[in-house]
Amino acid sequence: MVIRENVPLAPLTTLGVGGPARHFAEAHSEAEVIEAVEYARSRGLPLFVLGGGSNIVVADAGFPGLVLKIAITDLAQSRATNGRVSFTAGAGYDWDTLVERAVAANCAGLECLSGIPGTVGATPVQNVGAYGQEVSQTIEQVRALDLQSMQIRALRNAECGFGYRSSIFNTRERGRYIILSVTFALRPGGRPSLLYPDLQKWFAAVEPTLAEVRAAVRDIRHRKAMLIVPGEEDARSVGSFFKNPVLPQALVDELSARALSLPTYPATDGFRKLSAAWLVEHAGFAKGCARGNAGISHKHALAIVNRGSATAAEILALRDEIQARVEEEFGIKLEPEPVFVGF
Repeated sequence: MVIRENVPLAPLTTLGVGGPARHFAEAHSEAEVIEAVEYARSRGLPLFVLGGGSNIVVADAGFPGLVLKIAITDLAQSRATNGRVSFTAGAGYDWDTLVERAVAANCAGLECLSGIPGTVGATPVQNVGAYGQEVSQTIEQVRALDLQSMQIRALRNAECGFGYRSSIFNTRERGRYIILSVTFALRPGGRPSLLYPDLQKWFAAVEPTLAEVRAAVRDIRHRKAMLIVPGEEDARSVGSFFKNPVLPQALVDELSARALSLPTYPATDGFRKLSAAWLVEHAGFAKGCARGNAGISHKHALAIVNRGSATAAEILALRDEIQARVEEEFGIKLEPEPVFVGF
């Protein structure tokens, strides 16, 4: 395994901001992941694990330790005894390619997660979800290196502590595991999920195939600038910058009395999910607005974008301004979705 120095990180992210990694390595196997961890520990270097770079904001000063890019791209498919079909993908496998492969095999469970940038290893961390599906609904097992014991563990779904945009990997066990591969149990010949209103409207009069739902999701994401298309001015982003707040029903009722058009969605019992995009726009941040080289997407209020030469400082300044205004207007502190590296 080759260790390089002073490697620019901005080109390895979808947002395109930030400084270099003091040390950088790519791991193409589980053995190389262990080798990289031991290298960092022997030199007292902080370690950051990089996937597809689609959900991170890198500091302008870069990262002072070792950035380890997981490049394990194996893929295996097998039929389980319960009638499901298992897809086991390396953590470095491209996520949308996995969804494409599953749909081509006529296996349901991931079709609404089409078009999400990044790699497989990142999806359990935030329990990635969109258009009525979450990866936790299909994850059977997460294979990971336990940095406490330096042993490789196979974590079953129930052990991952999945919640809304959360898991043990970004909450109580944050920093403990490096994800190596993920196994998904999918439904062969299953019907596509049509829980999301946009998809229900799209297919109001027909029973779509998995491939048709995948195509529709990608088209909807493209229209909202949530599909990474090189050359498009709104494509340099981390996707949704803020999580949709989940609040008690009583508080939602209070807010709704003040703002009659406030859109809400079902969450867990006694709670409702609010539209963070609506909150951002109604706090005064219109689509397309700019603050220097940072701005809001012309197509979606939740996407903070790099207009071409933004610094991380400009991105964070806009984040802070949005959070402060939303809290002032509605009493809600928006929680960012991306990981902040090197700050």
